[in-house]
Amino acid sequence: MSHLDAVDVIARDVIEPLSIRTDREGRFPREAIDALSRAGLLGLVSATAVGGQGAGLREAAEVVGRIARDCPSTAMVVCMHYSATAVIEALGTESVRRDIAAGKHLSTLAFSEAGSRSHFWAPVGTARGSGAQVMLDARKSWVTSAFEADSYVWSSRPLAAEGASTLWLVDAKTHGLSQPGGFDGLGLRGNASTPITAAEVLIPADARLGEDGKGFETMMGVVLPWFSVLSAACSVGLMEGAIMRAAGHVGQTRLQHLESALADLPTIRAYLARGRIKTDMAGALLQDTIAAIGAGRPDTMLRVLEVKAAAGETALEVTDIAMRVCGGAAFRKEAGIERLFRDARAASVMGPTSDVLYDFIGKAVTGLPLF
Repeated sequence: MSHLDAVDVIARDVIEPLSIRTDREGRFPREAIDALSRAGLLGLVSATAVGGQGAGLREAAEVVGRIARDCPSTAMVVCMHYSATAVIEALGTESVRRDIAAGKHLSTLAFSEAGSRSHFWAPVGTARGSGAQVMLDARKSWVTSAFEADSYVWSSRPLAAEGASTLWLVDAKTHGLSQPGGFDGLGLRGNASTPITAAEVLIPADARLGEDGKGFETMMGVVLPWFSVLSAACSVGLMEGAIMRAAGHVGQTRLQHLESALADLPTIRAYLARGRIKTDMAGALLQDTIAAIGAGRPDTMLRVLEVKAAAGETALEVTDIAMRVCGGAAFRKEAGIERLFRDARAASVMGPTSDVLYDFIGKAVTGLPLF
């Protein structure tokens, strides 16, 4: 069974039926993650040498986008797992890589901090040498799958070297990690995105991912392309889900006094057409970004910066259209449209935010250095 067939079955049989509960209760979608694990999809981008499927960014985006049609919370958990796995595949130990490939290990990113907000590339948390160990102190502001994942790809200031940051793989069960609060928010309610505080957390010195002081290079060269593309895939999948549900509603809802369906109204069709066009435009940019990364095109960084902002902002418009054409019915939880409307709001404020990306894009098109 292909990865697309596998995720389609899981989305239909597990993810979609649980999506209302996941949102209503703010519950981490453990059953969905377990189903993805059993299907080998947590190890989708792990190398075949360690038992994974050896797939790349395109396949990962297809999986995330398909999940997001029914449950963006679950899609974001998978997005963060694949982004973290890309780092671990490049710099992690074989044992952890094998566990991820086997579906036994869920990972995530722990970058954003209270002190630097959405500027995830600039940690203020520290790392200090303590014999054969390293002591971490930090206030991470938003960590997807907090205390649900098995590990965190963690950023800190360098231990001793020059540079902006150093990366570590931190076991989620390490003593000294605490959760100062839960999450009861507007959207993406099931992805366990909460702060994590590290107070004198001791980890092995060999838990470092890459060289001391070289975290920024990994963030820009590995994490940013993966996260931007997969975040965009989540937004595009979410749009697909909204348009699909809206079209289904207007096609089957009838105006009895006129003996016609809502879809017979030109205004309704025009709104849906706009939503379809905007979704396809975002999807086309997503595919072009993946192609640019794969080919190493000169415009790769520009595309990476554009795709998250474009898809995230477009999702706001498309979900607004879906709410508009479905009217009062869209406000009902069982329709699924108002949930996608709320979930769509996260991408534009998730670091790097759309406004930060606009600044970077503006610098890129005017020939200014990004940093």
